[in-house]
Amino acid sequence: MLSVIEQLNEKIESMVTRYDAMKSENETLRNEVISAKGQSEAKDAQITKLEEENALKDIEIEEIVKKIELALG
Repeated sequence: MLSVIEQLNEKIESMVTRYDAMKSENETLRNEVISAKGQSEAKDAQITKLEEENALKDIEIEEIVKKIELALG
């Protein structure tokens, strides 16, 4: 039978092992969050750029329609 100190030592070692594993997992998750935020920011910038391009194309289309209407009378 294990002594109380040996039992406590085993439990402490088990807790330290679980702590180290959780700490490693936490770091991995933190890095994934940072990466996801970076990707999100890049996509947001791309969306904004595309929206601006779309607005400019809408203006071009309106100008072309006006020219066609003027040409047709």
